[in-house]
Amino acid sequence: MPNTFSRRSALKSAVLGSTAILLQSTLHERLLAADQQAGSAAARRIKHSVCKWCYPQVSLDDLCREGKKFGLKSVELLGPNDWPTLQKHDLTCSMANGAEISLDKGWNRPEYHEQLLKNYEQMIPKVAKAGLKNLICFSGNRAGLSDEKGIENCVSGLKRLMPIAEKHNVNVVMELLNSKVNHKDYQCDHTAWGVEVCKGVGSERMKLLYDIYHMQIMEGDVIATINKFHPYIAHYHTGGVPGRHEIDDTQELFYPAIMKAIVATGYDGFVAQEFVPLRTDVLASLKQGVTICTV
Repeated sequence: MPNTFSRRSALKSAVLGSTAILLQSTLHERLLAADQQAGSAAARRIKHSVCKWCYPQVSLDDLCREGKKFGLKSVELLGPNDWPTLQKHDLTCSMANGAEISLDKGWNRPEYHEQLLKNYEQMIPKVAKAGLKNLICFSGNRAGLSDEKGIENCVSGLKRLMPIAEKHNVNVVMELLNSKVNHKDYQCDHTAWGVEVCKGVGSERMKLLYDIYHMQIMEGDVIATINKFHPYIAHYHTGGVPGRHEIDDTQELFYPAIMKAIVATGYDGFVAQEFVPLRTDVLASLKQGVTICTV
């Protein structure tokens, strides 16, 4: 059989092959650079916080000082007495507390409205003066109350609070908690329920705290739920499922994908680590959690 593969065609093939390899390499480099740039942008948009109650063995000063070394910008679920310590370390409190009565006595019961209004009307100006943006609140327990009536009661009370929240540009943020494992009978235990409260209140200052741990237990579909309801979410908490411990591969959630989904919604607020470490070196566990969520 004659050899029809000439030197010229061989050279042409080699040149084309080299060109293809070069183009492929250049494209790969561009894609890699774009991915790195996107990753850097995502890392800038996720601001890291931690809930102090998870670290009773660490002083607030130590938590601030050590946490700053690996990227913390906030320590939260703290009231006015602790804010000066955060300011000393150039940190913020991305979710303030101190106005609530308790988790089980909340806005779904009219008998608590007057006390809650007094508490929040006093606290909101303090939050604003400290340069903070979010103040936590709770629905309270059902205690036989229907979901519809619970929404109605929350709306009627919180609507009265919104003028002062709007005046001071402070978000009143209701936390979503599970009623299956940790907080039996808590009413705001599904995202859709909390969203109905926000819709009923009808203010941009009424938002939700989406706790990933709690909502994985109650309803799953974490990323789909975030995509659907993100306009109503002002803040996020983490935690490993089951057990609310480290968020690494010892538990069932894949937090890098969840963080990417949060960033994709345009969210530029804080994500707070709210897991109780099992390991002896609790700050190493916290650092690992922050690293996992820096996507």
